[in-house]
Amino acid sequence: MFLLFRAISNEYPLLHHPINLSENAMPGITLQLSGHEDPQLAHRLANALTKLTCRILDKRPEQTMVIVRFVPAELWFINGQSLQALARHSFRLEVTVTDETNTRAQKAQYHQEVYALLAETLGELHEHSNIHIIDCRAGAYGYGGVTQEFRYQHNESFCS
Repeated sequence: MFLLFRAISNEYPLLHHPINLSENAMPGITLQLSGHEDPQLAHRLANALTKLTCRILDKRPEQTMVIVRFVPAELWFINGQSLQALARHSFRLEVTVTDETNTRAQKAQYHQEVYALLAETLGELHEHSNIHIIDCRAGAYGYGGVTQEFRYQHNESFCS
């Protein structure tokens, strides 16, 4: 877990206390799956990805947004061949997190476990299915009309 340090007062600028960056760092997940729309599968994966993301990346479920989209296999191409012709499934998962809220080890574990979950769920997975963890600067990312940077600087709940 990474910490920022903020001056307690202008009078003592070198006196700092830690701010927990993961405390309010919400993730946004977009999952694209090959195949035709399946609301039950989407619901199952949204729940599983929320739990997995919160456990590994240390996020809060109530702040985790998941969007699931389906792309017909005949319209998904790898090396010029459709997944339908290849008789394979694929996915592309993008998760957006506030920069510096996760370690390399957490990200590596996330890649491994998400891939394993989707390989088991979808079966016949093309190896070029991918996961993209997008680190956004706190000043460029937020929700409810407020950036994460503003939350860090103005919300005392970030103090540990």
